[in-house]
Amino acid sequence: MTDFPTSLTSPGSCVGCKTSTELDFDFTFAYQPIVDLRDRSIFAHEALVRGINGEGALSVLNQITDQNRYRFDQLCRTRAIATAAQLGMTEYLSINFLPNAVYRPELCIRSTLEAARLHNFPLDRLIFETIESERLDNNNHLTHILQEYREFGFKTAIDDFGAGYSGLTLLADFQPDLIKLDMALIRDIHRDRVRQAIVRGVVTMCTELGVTVIAEGIEHAEERDFLADCGIYLMQGYWFAKPAFKALAKIDPDVWQKA
Repeated sequence: MTDFPTSLTSPGSCVGCKTSTELDFDFTFAYQPIVDLRDRSIFAHEALVRGINGEGALSVLNQITDQNRYRFDQLCRTRAIATAAQLGMTEYLSINFLPNAVYRPELCIRSTLEAARLHNFPLDRLIFETIESERLDNNNHLTHILQEYREFGFKTAIDDFGAGYSGLTLLADFQPDLIKLDMALIRDIHRDRVRQAIVRGVVTMCTELGVTVIAEGIEHAEERDFLADCGIYLMQGYWFAKPAFKALAKIDPDVWQKA
């Protein structure tokens, strides 16, 4: 049985609840697995936003404004949890969140907790990953959000690490459970000595800090094998499975074979 915090029942509301407008568009999710090479299992599924007919993420994200950002962020969380529960997901569920849509994390998280309670989805199976490339005026705000989420029992992750404005600075201020290497660092890494050196350095640093590294954007067996030799065992990408629209993707046994 999952224990849910009871401290959030006191009066109070976030400014986002009062100022956000309703969405005039609809969306759903595709789920892409994050695999663990060590036992050839699925570690987690990332919820990736899609249009209701399977349109790409940009068709939805391009409709986000300052006025509806909060509402969209809240619905992403609750719908991702509801759909994951309906699909019978037992692995971790990774949900992207928009830091600029979170005003007070202890209040903004209420709908997430309610959705988890309603659908009996364990809180300790939720991962919240922030898009590291989203510009923030103040890193302290993001650090505060991540710290609050950890206290609620969620795992935390920095997405697109190495692609944004303040990856190392953010890592110095807060050590998440996971970082996801940006796919630009991964592409053809088995042929690129510079990327190899950078990734090895990140792995060494994260090992010392107790942060687990995920490599995303894997498209070739050679990329997989090089990264495994570096000590990275959690991976995501088309090599293993494309996102499955309103479904949990199946892993073809052939993806584990050596190049």
